[in-house]
Amino acid sequence: MFPKSGRNLPASQLPTESEYMRLLREALRDELGGTRSATKTIMRWTGACDRTARNWMSGLGGPSGYHLLCLARESDAVLDVMLAVSGRQELALNADVHAIEVALAKASGALQVLRRQSSGTLSRPQAKLGR
Repeated sequence: MFPKSGRNLPASQLPTESEYMRLLREALRDELGGTRSATKTIMRWTGACDRTARNWMSGLGGPSGYHLLCLARESDAVLDVMLAVSGRQELALNADVHAIEVALAKASGALQVLRRQSSGTLSRPQAKLGR
């Protein structure tokens, strides 16, 4: 039993079951589209049967447990929904920051290669002009 301290427990911010199914349907459709191949992709990712995957895509049902983990592992959109619904949006930002760091490292490396190439090509014509 909780002591009477005058504080209330925070209200649950979890969506209803129908909102959960709608959010996952939208995430899957945004990422995969609403085609037959999308259903097959979901089946391949999760091992779920055809009817189950179609129900998820139509919002008639939603994955739970193992299937939800399989979808989140393969789908960034589903992972984002899971993090948002659970109130952990800051974890999604960590993945975004890491992707930006990787992109910046690649761009920096490409810039260094271009600098080396341009300094090598510029020095040769200058040497010809000096002759």
